[in-house]
Amino acid sequence: MKHNVLIAGLGLIGGSLAKSIAKTGDCHLIGYDHHVDTIDYALKNNIIDESFSSFSAAVEQADFVILATPISETIRLIHILDTIQLNHEVVVTDVSSVKGSIMDAAKEIKNEKITFIGGHPMAGSHKSGIKASKAHLFENAIYILTPTTNRSNDKVADLKHVLKETKSRFVILQPEEHDEMTSVVSHFPHLIASSLVHQAKKWEDTHAYLPELAAGGFRDITRIASSNPTMWQDIFYHNGYKMAHLLDEWIKEMEYVKEVLKTDDKEPMITYLEQAKVYRDGLDYSRKGAIPAFYDLYIDIKDQPGALALVVQMLAVKEISITNIRILEIRDGINGALRVSVPTKKAQLTSYELLQKHGYEVMIEY
Repeated sequence: MKHNVLIAGLGLIGGSLAKSIAKTGDCHLIGYDHHVDTIDYALKNNIIDESFSSFSAAVEQADFVILATPISETIRLIHILDTIQLNHEVVVTDVSSVKGSIMDAAKEIKNEKITFIGGHPMAGSHKSGIKASKAHLFENAIYILTPTTNRSNDKVADLKHVLKETKSRFVILQPEEHDEMTSVVSHFPHLIASSLVHQAKKWEDTHAYLPELAAGGFRDITRIASSNPTMWQDIFYHNGYKMAHLLDEWIKEMEYVKEVLKTDDKEPMITYLEQAKVYRDGLDYSRKGAIPAFYDLYIDIKDQPGALALVVQMLAVKEISITNIRILEIRDGINGALRVSVPTKKAQLTSYELLQKHGYEVMIEY
């Protein structure tokens, strides 16, 4: 028997979930979205099987409801859920990166037909919208589930079955521990990246050439500052207390660094930097994390006509998609450095082996 799965919000995450769930072959996909053009695109490209203009009417037809909307909108839809008359049991989940406020809203649900299981697939992209959605987006990613206390294990198992083609690694967490960890490794880095950009912007008044220098490594380490401002404001709003606490910790950390910089002793700074390097180098790069990864290759190419085209053609023959490409440095008659970004770790390694085989000097970060 096919399950009716409603996905409310057909952006990058909702669209990608729809594509992966469709691969199970035993789900009928229902779409709901405020944007008519998004629904039209989803129907035209067979991402969903049918759509509803009414959220309540769509829920009445669903066995599973996935709320793939911004946090504030998700909370609004949770409140609407409790007003819908249901004649069958429905499992409801979300995709929000903040679980505390979501689970607080879910606890207010009185309808005994509804089982709410919080969710957060920890993968994303630097692009947004349904056109950027991919069936493999969540493959090898951690998918957090935060069930409500009155849930039954079979409902969690049912939800995992529906989501099995995401090929994610499911982890059960309490909302509080989820929010603390995502604050540290996802939310706070976005805030710091934006702060670094603001600092550079202010110094531009003093050094007009600064943007030229910032176009290199600085641009890379602050890439996440280019994320959707409205979405991140919503995240910070619902996780503001933890953000403020982390800022307090960060200020103390920077005060220590400032004191170390004032001394003539080299060892404390070497130790500080070494500890950071060891921890960072020991992180597991084989799995997707809270922030979308950059799978980059750095390739030395000659300054001659067609050099760039040769690299692109070589990857195209192997059906390797390029998500970004940039010439970092090239001078007349001298080799230049080319940075190519690909969508997956597998594509990165395949590209690396292919280019090395053809005599290119290539560097990647393992």
